[in-house]
Amino acid sequence: MRTVNIHEAKTHLSRLIELAVAGEPFIIAKAGKPLVRVAALGAPLAPRMQRLGFLRDQITVPDDFDEMGAAQIEALFGVEKQG
Repeated sequence: MRTVNIHEAKTHLSRLIELAVAGEPFIIAKAGKPLVRVAALGAPLAPRMQRLGFLRDQITVPDDFDEMGAAQIEALFGVEKQG
């Protein structure tokens, strides 16, 4: 995505708007720091990244999850199960 400074945006606003309408959004920056994104109305927004729960309904955790592999671990390390 193209980044332009405020001065360039003011100077070439009509051309930049035409590009945005044609599907090429751009970012306006001040002193190199991005401030706003300009895109055509109706353009799809970037999807928000959802971290927690992103595998919901795709995996299941067995009821004995905490005990899985206990026998193998005990055999490897000789640790007796406490409890």
